Amino acid sequence: MNVAAGFLGGAKSRLLPRSIPFRFFASAAAFHVLMWLALLLGAEDAVGFRGGLGPALTSVHLLTLGVLTTTAIGASVQLLPVATRRTLHAVWPIRLTFWLIVPGLIALTVGMHLAQPSILVPAAVATAAGLFLFGVLLADNLRRAGSLGVVGAYGWAALAMLILTIALGVTLSINEETGFLPDHAAVALAHLILGGFGFMGLLALGFSHVLIPMFALASAPPKRPSYAGFGAAAAAVVLGTLGALADSRSLLTIALFTGLAAAATHLWLMHRVLRAGMRKRLGLSFILVRAGWAMLPATLLAGLAALYGLAGGNGGTLFGFLLLFGWLLTFLVAILQRIMPFLASMFAGSGAPIVSEFANARSLRLHAACHGLAVATLAVAILRDDATMARLGSAIGLVGAIAFAWFTAEVIRRILPDS
Repeated sequence: MNVAAGFLGGAKSRLLPRSIPFRFFASAAAFHVLMWLALLLGAEDAVGFRGGLGPALTSVHLLTLGVLTTTAIGASVQLLPVATRRTLHAVWPIRLTFWLIVPGLIALTVGMHLAQPSILVPAAVATAAGLFLFGVLLADNLRRAGSLGVVGAYGWAALAMLILTIALGVTLSINEETGFLPDHAAVALAHLILGGFGFMGLLALGFSHVLIPMFALASAPPKRPSYAGFGAAAAAVVLGTLGALADSRSLLTIALFTGLAAAATHLWLMHRVLRAGMRKRLGLSFILVRAGWAMLPATLLAGLAALYGLAGGNGGTLFGFLLLFGWLLTFLVAILQRIMPFLASMFAGSGAPIVSEFANARSLRLHAACHGLAVATLAVAILRDDATMARLGSAIGLVGAIAFAWFTAEVIRRILPDS
């Protein structure tokens, strides 16, 4: 039996109220627009960004917390109960999570943009509280997910990385006011590795073991190489974090090569799934999925080049950009444009044609073209240290984000009459 059949059996009985996942998805679409707008405003600083308060840092957190994390929360709180065949005990903690994270993030980014630690610190605490509550919900889901195997292993590791990411994030916000850290940049790099590769990266890799087979109508990847890939990925994150905190080029090098081994294993497993799948024509979203997969080893190679001074003066900036905008954002929006119509069709009733109607929507074609062009333009702008080109890339990305928000609004509109 393929993953899709096992995943969907009795799924409707475990659906949350439709307002729960879609409030997170709608927020992700709105923050996606704001992210590109902030990058457009801060393009001059973004091409050589090394940290510090301002529009560039605002854009990064609109992406990491506003787009990536809200997408991960909305997807996991709905898909994990379906996958584990166990309903949630209550929905109020998820609602509370939303009302802590989203207003907290708005205040956090205002504090970053205005360089006001007095706003930044309490906002960081509120956002951290929401993330911690999500961690509790995720732990409860994973505790009941003994049958998920490698997905559960990725989930528990991602949860541990989330806790560490929260701790370092609050520490960095307090340091903006007090300056007590001896090396702010080292802690910031560790925060990036834990949040990007650790929390979001491990979740993306783990959920791929369910979602990619489900979309392709295929069996799950074999267990032994899947666990090997998980071990390499988790080890790479731990080594990278330690290397960042210790400012050790040797540890960072080992971490990057271990990460390349993990990436190669994961991409080989996903290739096997797609090759064996019954559904061969997977549409526009899987063009983005494959582009996101290509960005993963490209990110690690850029990190190696930057570590040894082979990527120019902005090599470190390029590494962070490819990690967040290249791999994670490309992959997450690709998956999101499959998940939203899929869930909407389940909410709207059996036989609802929402998935097929949105498979090749004009808004998605516009978004895909703009996103790809924006990422390529900004990567070149970073290498050339060209703020004008960065503004152009950001403007193109903004057009794509508006198109994606249009798509999101259309999906939500289809389920509103049944509310």
